[in-house]
Amino acid sequence: MGFRGHRRAGGSISVFFRRLTSSSSEKPSPEQEISMILLQSHSRFLLQALSNRVHNVEKGVEVDYQWVEFDDVRYHVQVVSMKNPHIVLLSVCLPTPPPETAFPGGLPLGAIEAIKATYGVVVQILDPPRDGFNLTLKINLSKLPPDEEFKQSLLVKIASIREVVLGAPLRAVLKRLCSRTMTPDVNQLIALVHRPNEAFFVIPQVEKVIVVYPMRFSDMIDTVLATSFLQEFVEARRTAGLNNAPSCTWSSSPPLELKKAPPEALSANAGFVSFVIFPRHVEGRKLDRTVWSLSTFHAYVSYHVKCSEGFMHTRMRRRVESMIQALDRAKPEGDKAKRSPNSRSFKRLSLKDARTNSNT
Repeated sequence: MGFRGHRRAGGSISVFFRRLTSSSSEKPSPEQEISMILLQSHSRFLLQALSNRVHNVEKGVEVDYQWVEFDDVRYHVQVVSMKNPHIVLLSVCLPTPPPETAFPGGLPLGAIEAIKATYGVVVQILDPPRDGFNLTLKINLSKLPPDEEFKQSLLVKIASIREVVLGAPLRAVLKRLCSRTMTPDVNQLIALVHRPNEAFFVIPQVEKVIVVYPMRFSDMIDTVLATSFLQEFVEARRTAGLNNAPSCTWSSSPPLELKKAPPEALSANAGFVSFVIFPRHVEGRKLDRTVWSLSTFHAYVSYHVKCSEGFMHTRMRRRVESMIQALDRAKPEGDKAKRSPNSRSFKRLSLKDARTNSNT
């Protein structure tokens, strides 16, 4: 069964491309939200924890939460002192970077500058971070804006710390593309971490940026499903109405853009996916959506692979149940007691029973 039979995957592919071309004011319809899953840039649990703390800061409730999200990103939210209930510590552990990526000081290039530009005086970076984490932020809730709408908007930005940090290098490249700025890294291969010990590659050019993903899956079934999904993904790009979306290609062998990549980075059992990003895809507020969609593309594919696998398992279970019911209905009924015309029941005796009765 291919992905064409899975309506949720098909709807998600179309919305994925439209997300890269629509303006920021356009949102998916409720039907589109049901038919697809595009990962949100903010951590829902982190946003809930921060919002609860803001509304209950005077109650003096202790806060100490730890959790892990997709691609092995780990969070720790803690209020260390009840004397300063407005101070919240947020620690983030990022995926282990492969050797080909630049990760100075345990953070991607430009992450510190991106944090300062995004959060201002509300957030302070602690150096060194807490043990076992790449980054620790000191959040002062008393410095949040009084306006409720602005306050909620800033909390969503704080909950999007993953996008701000991991997306910092890609954002810098796409900003230069939007401004058409000539930089020394033109035509240079840039490796960016997105999963534990795995990277995707960015090749900046003057008029475009090429993004290449080596797609790896540890499970053989996932590999087969992912390959089918990616081929369908490329076909969906040719759909009418998606002419302005980034061009997308899939190949089983590394594209020429990766000829300078280390050999260990080219082991992809589900092939290679390439996007070509033009300035129109990152103009204005489209930049944030494009950065997040590209940074989490592998997670997006993995999600739909698992959904389709579960969908097929459900279909198989239903099929087995229907076959079992058919077999149950085909079973011959056991001998029933027969009744005489006088409404008296009698039992048909076998030859063995008859001999036994005659002997007695």
